Parts: sequence; C-alpha cells; structure tokens
Amino acid sequence: MVEVIGLNGEEFVINANLIETIEFIPETKITLTTGKYFLVRDPKEEIIDKIIEYNQKIFRGNNL
Repeated sequence: MVEVIGLNGEEFVINANLIETIEFIPETKITLTTGKYFLVRDPKEEIIDKIIEYNQKIFRGNNL
C-alpha cells in the first residue's frame, strides 16, 4: 500500500499491486487494473519511490 494525496488534499492509500499505469496530464493519474483511477498531487518520482519501498518491505518480510 502506498499513501498519496488527492487533489482535494485528502490523504489515502492505494494498493500498489493494483496499479496499472501512472500518467501525467499534468496532474498525476493513477489507473488501477480494475479501471478505477485517482488524480493525485504526488509527483511521479515520489509515487515510484513509494512503490519500490513498499515492495522492498514485502520482499524483506518487514512489518508494514
């Protein structure tokens, strides 16, 4: 799970395993494999770093 900030300033988490695409239009649009999408304030580099960090925790067996 990765925490992001919506355009309205509300923080929420997204299941990183369901992310299909991340677009920049100029907002950041995260589309899930379900077809649902979210527009967020987080820049692409930050989201990608959060996904990598999350996956590293999973592979190491760290508690989340």
